[in-house]
Amino acid sequence: MKASPGVRSLLMALLFSVFFSGCSPPENSTTPVVPASSPAVPATGDSLVEGTIGEASTLIPLLATDASSHAVAGQIYNGLIKYDKNLKIVGDLAEVFDVSKDGLTITFHLHHGVRWHDGAPFTAKDVLYTYQVTIDPKTPTAYAEDFKQVKSIAAPDDFTIRVTYGEPFAPALASWGMNILPAHLLEGKDVTKSPLARNPVGTGPYRFKEWVSGQKIVLEANKEYFEGRPYIDRFIYRIIPDSSTMYMELKAGAIDLMNLSPVQYARQTSAKSFTSRFKKYRYPSSNYLYMGYNLRHPLFGDKRIRQAMTAAINKDELIQGVLFGMGQKAHGPIVPGRWAYNPAVKDIGYDPKHAVELLAQAGWKEKNSDGILVKDGKPFKFTILTNQGNQQRLMTAQIVQQRLRQVGIDVKIRIVEWAAFLKEFVNKGNFEVVMLAWSISQDPDMYDIWHSSKNKPGELNFIGFNNTEVDRLLIAGRNTFDINKRKQAYFRIQEILAEEQPYTFLYVPDALPVVSSRIRGVEPAPAGIGHNQNRWYVPKNEQVYLP
Repeated sequence: MKASPGVRSLLMALLFSVFFSGCSPPENSTTPVVPASSPAVPATGDSLVEGTIGEASTLIPLLATDASSHAVAGQIYNGLIKYDKNLKIVGDLAEVFDVSKDGLTITFHLHHGVRWHDGAPFTAKDVLYTYQVTIDPKTPTAYAEDFKQVKSIAAPDDFTIRVTYGEPFAPALASWGMNILPAHLLEGKDVTKSPLARNPVGTGPYRFKEWVSGQKIVLEANKEYFEGRPYIDRFIYRIIPDSSTMYMELKAGAIDLMNLSPVQYARQTSAKSFTSRFKKYRYPSSNYLYMGYNLRHPLFGDKRIRQAMTAAINKDELIQGVLFGMGQKAHGPIVPGRWAYNPAVKDIGYDPKHAVELLAQAGWKEKNSDGILVKDGKPFKFTILTNQGNQQRLMTAQIVQQRLRQVGIDVKIRIVEWAAFLKEFVNKGNFEVVMLAWSISQDPDMYDIWHSSKNKPGELNFIGFNNTEVDRLLIAGRNTFDINKRKQAYFRIQEILAEEQPYTFLYVPDALPVVSSRIRGVEPAPAGIGHNQNRWYVPKNEQVYLP
């Protein structure tokens, strides 16, 4: 899952995660440089095969809420702006942009000569269409709110877009990293029924080639890409819904890129036979794992119940047992290291006795013969729902299950295939507790996840959180450019969420990507390793995939 439509470079990085601090070099190397034997000029050709657990749901990014869809779409489409390797906002489809002194007007000067993959020219008309379809009430998108803040938008000519806001809106510039859609293929049509969902046409570095359901999505290099064609000819996403199977495929040479699990990173990838063929990377991610409570369910309406859940879970145990120490505790929706992170937030620590006390206060005092708490003749039991193929989440759920059993709560775990998990359960609010992760953007605005207006089917506040003060603070935090005022708003939001516990925030894992050593040009940076993927290449004498 993802928190915003995001910027192309960030969406591309979802399978690596989005990063906020420096990266360590690969193991057995002091710096990730190209070997001296490699050619001085990068070569074109070959394929890069990436393993992914989840299959895309749609390749119209406006309609997608999952990381798998956005990762693929991020190769096909562009936004007006993007983040560079140092997480600075720079132009993308916009060659340059100007922001007025009062911050209320942004003027984008678009690149000339950009073409859609079908040959049609890209112009300001495409930007206007994308804006209009995004705010159209008939469009089932989770990303309209940012663009509803626009007071007016105009195209003085084919290569200029001028956007004006009625009041300060801090995420304004970053929001234009949204993927721009082709007006000539979509205008006047129902976007939800468009064939572009399965056969997209973008302006990005890769063109869509093939989608074999349940198996793979194949992209081909856009040789007319306005920033220069990618060196690697084909980008193939292999859908492998089990991390252990994916790792076996990696070792067999059938995939080139995946995220390692902590146990794989720590215990299974240190032999010379592995390190001679692959390079591992490790750095803090922008992901946090959480247990989200369906607040519409009668069991979780009392915050003492949610507080008790958190008090019964040992987060340090999760970090050591699941992550092998490669991560840190999550205390709220802002990861440590960000300017909006509140280091003084009073999270609920591990305290089983306190958990039992809170449960008793909520009326759960008696136990049946199985040791399960009972109230009004009903046992305290629920199901944690999570997605198939993620061993890390399954292990986390199993440890949580054991800890909650010790305080008298009967927990079942249900694993569901990714597409069904989103469509049938999360989007419909058909769950008791979900175990999921958010990958958060650089701006701390989290309106779409926490505002009470964003709880409709298919939107991101699917747990049904509703807090008047948080609603007010979310608006205050986005409607000012004063960073100190923004910090005050987000600090207070974190305090409220720590008290209310609509999620049990579990941990922030390290990102652990691994890349075949035949792939050159991988450059760790604050934006992670995916920021310059178009510049990755394979020397001619090491290429293994023929055209």
